[in-house]
Amino acid sequence: QVQLVESGGGLVQAGGSLRLSCAASGRSFSYADMGWFRRAPGKEREFVAAITTNGASTYYADSVKGRFTISRDNAKNTVYLQMNSLKPEDTAVYYCGRNYGGSAYYAVSGAYTSWGQGTQVTVSS
Repeated sequence: QVQLVESGGGLVQAGGSLRLSCAASGRSFSYADMGWFRRAPGKEREFVAAITTNGASTYYADSVKGRFTISRDNAKNTVYLQMNSLKPEDTAVYYCGRNYGGSAYYAVSGAYTSWGQGTQVTVSS
């Protein structure tokens, strides 16, 4: 079972940047498709970005495309989410998860398990 710990959240002004990190335990990290989701107050958890095992393929929600970049360092068992040009609507708790359902289900929350505890991102206007 992979255990995940997110970090890097905080309070930032609109237009600013943050980089989130998700550190994973376990030897199977390099074989795992990974993803970032977020949950805003009163809303369902929604897909943000995903990356395949070797980083060859990445996927983004339309709302973050061109602003966010997902990457991974398998030597460090870590996946990152670089967030630029942040907007108040990006305010949410951000979670990383391991995709057990296969790369075709990268945007499906139910395909993911081993969620971390989340990290709060707050963007002020």
